[in-house]
Amino acid sequence: MRGRGGIGRRWGLKILCHWRAGSSPAARTSIIRLVTGTFLALSAMSCGRRADVGPVVVSVIGTTPQVAGRDRSALSAGDRQLTDSLAEGLVRFDAVGQIEAGVAERWIVIDDGRSYIFRLRNAVWADGTPVRARDVVPLLRRQIAPAAENRIASYLTAVASVVEMTPEVIEIELARPRPDLLKLFAQPEMALVRPGAAGGAGPFRRRDRTRDGILLTPAPDPDRDPDEEGPTPEQNVLLRGERAALAILRFVERHSDLVTGGTLDDWPILQAANPAPANVRVDPAAGLYGLAVVRREGFLADADNRGAIAQAIDRADLTGSVSADWPARETVLPEQLDSGAPPMVPVWATLTPEQRPAAARARVAAWRSVHGGAPIVRLALPAGPGGTILWGHLARDLYAVGVRPVRAALDDPAADLRLIDLVAPYDNARWYLAEACVACSEDARAAIEAARLADTLPERAAAAAAADRLLTQDVAFVPLARPFRWSLVALRLRQWQPNPRAWHSLNRLRTDPN
Repeated sequence: MRGRGGIGRRWGLKILCHWRAGSSPAARTSIIRLVTGTFLALSAMSCGRRADVGPVVVSVIGTTPQVAGRDRSALSAGDRQLTDSLAEGLVRFDAVGQIEAGVAERWIVIDDGRSYIFRLRNAVWADGTPVRARDVVPLLRRQIAPAAENRIASYLTAVASVVEMTPEVIEIELARPRPDLLKLFAQPEMALVRPGAAGGAGPFRRRDRTRDGILLTPAPDPDRDPDEEGPTPEQNVLLRGERAALAILRFVERHSDLVTGGTLDDWPILQAANPAPANVRVDPAAGLYGLAVVRREGFLADADNRGAIAQAIDRADLTGSVSADWPARETVLPEQLDSGAPPMVPVWATLTPEQRPAAARARVAAWRSVHGGAPIVRLALPAGPGGTILWGHLARDLYAVGVRPVRAALDDPAADLRLIDLVAPYDNARWYLAEACVACSEDARAAIEAARLADTLPERAAAAAAADRLLTQDVAFVPLARPFRWSLVALRLRQWQPNPRAWHSLNRLRTDPN
């Protein structure tokens, strides 16, 4: 059963990997019953502490990771993990999602948050040449350019210049104050990868790639005493990207130490596997999880009708059916953050949970009396089993108030509402508002832009509060919960910690034996 080609794994994969969201409910029920028995037996093996020997084996749910080049617009989960491992930015995230040194060993912020000065540490590129400011500056300029293929470039528009002060010192000047800049610079999209190079300055080097994955070994430390012992095999990482079913089964068979990148879409597969509870970890992820209005036509042309959709959904039932660690949310902003006011509460949220369906039903009935027939709303949702769970809850609640929902693919251009499931890169109100504003009102869009262009922090806070109010009144986004992110973690990974960024650097998994 524990062999790499064991019949137990092949049997489980044959069933799990052929799960289809479009299969019938009866078929899906049969699959769950079939795999649960096998996984119950397998999961007993994952209860104990694994021996802390050999490389840390990591499975990232998704495609096989590739080295990230200049295009950072749509990095997969595996690409982000590999990029963060091979190439540091000026700063990076530690085990709890806080800022720690990357290529820069220290920094200061002056001029009321308009100037950041970084001193580079004694680091080397993958080819062994020293890291110098003359190399770093053009890489940073390319990544923050307006035309940069980088998903966070639009949140770096306040950067006015990046200059080399000395071979070891870089200054980043801002046109507008940004006290939260460092968390953006810690994102894998801002890792410093030289063109044509096999990575950056670490913390790992890529040593080998086989069918078992990509072997990563610690990057050499130029400051290490030559007489000091080198890295042990336990400090190496074997990284692979694979489907959730295979990653989960590999873990319960004790052939891996970490499964990361799990979302609601994969959660039913994990539940069927039934691993030891001590291995299942859920991040308190900050970000957006809800339905963005993408077409303001028909029934959704009116804000009150969009509000009826929002209040018809039983959020507590949805999140409670998945996990006690998944709280519901009714506001766009999770908290005040840097806004000038607390999160705007929607009008419909002032009703009790018992009153909301009746109010939504009355609104739909009024629309039907004029237009005739039930309004049809197309929901763009993930295709996996978790998407099916979400669809079941949403469809039930919308049918109950007289709306006819239709399930659509996430990329369906004819969809009316589309699921937004994003972890926030930093704690900034404008990020939440801009990502939620897919097809919001012109007034809300103008207020979001005013927050971006504000010259002072008080002006920025006031503009963000106005944008939150306008976006909420427009009902352009239907909040459901916070993003759901889970991992399977072997007990040998004592340094792994849940955190709001839902990010776990591969050099911050084990406790350093030294």
